[in-house]
Amino acid sequence: MNEAAPISAPERLAALDIASQLCSRLCHDLLSPVGALSNGLELLADERDPEMRKRCFELLEQSARASADKLKFFRLAFGAAGGFGEAIPASEPQALIAALLGNGRIELGWNIAPESLPKPAVKVLLNFALIAIEALVRGGRLDIAVEQAGRTCEIAVRAGGPRIAFDATVGRALEGELVPSELSSRTAPAAMLHQLATAIGGTLQYAMTGDALVLGAMLPVG
Repeated sequence: MNEAAPISAPERLAALDIASQLCSRLCHDLLSPVGALSNGLELLADERDPEMRKRCFELLEQSARASADKLKFFRLAFGAAGGFGEAIPASEPQALIAALLGNGRIELGWNIAPESLPKPAVKVLLNFALIAIEALVRGGRLDIAVEQAGRTCEIAVRAGGPRIAFDATVGRALEGELVPSELSSRTAPAAMLHQLATAIGGTLQYAMTGDALVLGAMLPVG
């Protein structure tokens, strides 16, 4: 009996493993605002000073908003985007990315020609933005552009700033070269994007310079 050809390490990245790591990522990112909600409620229960109670309510409101913003973001970035049709208004990912930036440490530039985008394009766009934001450890500028020519949607995301921190394993995940031992909550979004792009016949690429990270995608439409 002929032995089956060995399966390469990148091919053994199971969808279930990626989904598990995405869940870990979601829980990690929600831990801080949800924990702040819990702490705020405990402080509020024991606080009697009107000014301090007012401050507690303000902190609770901020934490609740941050939790809701992240849930909305990850719903589209990682999930099936239930409640939307096959196309999603371009204003939706723009609002989600702006909310994720929050404190203004990163300036956002936005240039999207289509009024609506296919779900796969929105998923790629949001995860590119997430990767780019993580790379801007000292702040900077995030530029996002999307064009549609015929049956092709082109996405470009550029992160520019005084220091770019880009994990090489994330790059390998985008290229489909990640080995199972390198799969983590940090690399899972990029691994998911590679599988998504491959499944629909699209391509992903990235480039690093001293002061910028550029992420690009070419995706078929329809």
